[in-house]
Amino acid sequence: MGWLDKVLRRNSELESLFDLDLFEETNHRYYLKKMALETCINFIGRTISQSDFRIMKDGKRQIDDWHYLLNVRPNTDQTATDFWQDFVYQLIHENEVLVILTDNNDLLIADDFERVEYAIYPDTFRNVTVKDYTFRRTFQMDEVIHLTYNNEKLTKFMDGMFQDFGDLFSRMIEISMRNHQIRGTVGLETSQKLDTENQIKLQNFIDKLFASFKKNTVALVPKLKGFEYNEVAKGDGKGQSIEEITKLKRSLVDDLANILGIPTALVHGELSDYETSIKAYVRFCNSPIVKKIQNELNAKILTKDEYLKGDRIDVFGLTERDLVENAESVDKLVASGAFTRNEVRELFGKERSEDPELDKFVITKNYQSADGGGE
Repeated sequence: MGWLDKVLRRNSELESLFDLDLFEETNHRYYLKKMALETCINFIGRTISQSDFRIMKDGKRQIDDWHYLLNVRPNTDQTATDFWQDFVYQLIHENEVLVILTDNNDLLIADDFERVEYAIYPDTFRNVTVKDYTFRRTFQMDEVIHLTYNNEKLTKFMDGMFQDFGDLFSRMIEISMRNHQIRGTVGLETSQKLDTENQIKLQNFIDKLFASFKKNTVALVPKLKGFEYNEVAKGDGKGQSIEEITKLKRSLVDDLANILGIPTALVHGELSDYETSIKAYVRFCNSPIVKKIQNELNAKILTKDEYLKGDRIDVFGLTERDLVENAESVDKLVASGAFTRNEVRELFGKERSEDPELDKFVITKNYQSADGGGE
């Protein structure tokens, strides 16, 4: 065995063992931030990506190039679902998003750009970069789709919150690992001088010896004279429990969800109060973002004259009401004479009917004409 044989056969106690690094640097858990952002922002992105974009002219839906771009395939590499999910993620995470229309009629989300602002002239965008390609041309504001989330404080708040949570989470993990760590001391009887080279050789032998205890189901090692192992901690201490660590991660997601207006029950998949939560989500989180997108599309795709004439781009998704679930309400709206049947169809995201009878106000359960008299 050479040197190791000499070490194990000596009768003199070791004066020192190994240098220990007693200082540990706090590790900021980047994945905590990633987990919270991915959970909340992607939740919003998935719901908005299910939206149906309708170009309406003279009360009729238009099936044209814009319909295909907004609802089927915006570009050669993305489906509409992927495109709108990335769109929302960029909008919330970066606080703004820029979409350009190329000469090939592709809608592309810019990864980087410079905005040049003017007081009385439209802003311009230059150095627009998509993936690894940078456009040489400058884009005018009326040529692009540009939205801002208008919540710069969110980013600053999240950075501070994630740093604090990262410190706390790191400390909880470290304490838990320390309290559940198996620790022991090794005693050797030797008079051999332990210089750096000998320490390394001895450490390698000990690591190899006890690796068999850790990895193998059945571990057999020789019992050597002058070599003693004493276990100090068996690894069954009461550290931070998994439940406490899980609660911390859940608390971080809850705080971010509350900032974005998402009911926490939806994020965690709790169905006990689903109906109330989904209504709150649609009203306070989903609808404002959909309204931003709808307004921008109406301003950039339609001209002022077209819009004033009544042409619209409507966005329906979670905001669309279910006809079956609201059948009783539909009956009351029509039977009371408050709405025409065509107005109710538009209210529920359906096209108007060409039947002139559906533009008349009716009352009573017989749905007779409101101006037709009768009992």
